[in-house]
Amino acid sequence: MKFMKFKWLYFGISLLILIPGIYSLIRYGLRLSIDFTGGTLLEIQATGSANFAGVAKDQNLELYSVQSTGDNSYLLRFKPLSQEENDKFKKALGDAVEKRFETVGPLIGKELTQKAILSIILASLFIILYIAWSFRSIPKPYASWKFGVSAVIALLHDVFVVLGLFSLFGHYFHVEIDSLFVTAILTVIGFSVHDTIVVFDRIRENLTKHPRVNFTQIVDFSIAETLNRSLSTSLTVTLTLTALLLFGGESIRWFVVALLIGIVSGTYSSIFNAAPLLVLWENKKHG
Repeated sequence: MKFMKFKWLYFGISLLILIPGIYSLIRYGLRLSIDFTGGTLLEIQATGSANFAGVAKDQNLELYSVQSTGDNSYLLRFKPLSQEENDKFKKALGDAVEKRFETVGPLIGKELTQKAILSIILASLFIILYIAWSFRSIPKPYASWKFGVSAVIALLHDVFVVLGLFSLFGHYFHVEIDSLFVTAILTVIGFSVHDTIVVFDRIRENLTKHPRVNFTQIVDFSIAETLNRSLSTSLTVTLTLTALLLFGGESIRWFVVALLIGIVSGTYSSIFNAAPLLVLWENKKHG
């Protein structure tokens, strides 16, 4: 199949997904949980329809969100509460039973943000260096570092797809990101690079076996050889995550959603973004 014949279509599909998300990131940003902003997380069990917002307003407490976790349990997010304020709030609710009470300071949130950004930057640099070193035996005039840069561009595509969609989720559905979201992003990066390397490694092998064949044809042939493997691996992971999404509970729901989006995006970008980018690069050089 001539996959590279439709490379501009693949880029167009990516842009259709990326542009609304990036616009949302610029305009609305991400809806941060108390892991990043600092505040109090209170999980309580209350029978009946407790009026959390009304009680909080009466006591001049800033309640960010109320999330049901099943079995008459609720997860409430406040600006930082003292133990006295917490006790007073529970007393006003009547028969509420405290299951969890945590206060996170803004300093922890700042550290989490800095570490998340630093982790992505370092991961990108190490990926370029690792692929450049691993592909050092690639036939001339092809450069191994181009494979590394293309892989990083593909993974950044996946990161921004997830970030952009969660910015939209936060704006329209009040979905907050927490420390688990950072874990999801780093997992998506790893999966994306793994998928890209599978395709790139086959391109490298075929460049050695068929040195006189056109680079575009080599890429088409390599994708055809690895397509079933890539799709089968992604489908297996997707089915597992779908089961977790359906039966894993409220606390990990959006973590699983982030992984699902990232893995689908990673499979797409490895085949239809990273490889076409290499082809454009090589065609421009020899054009």
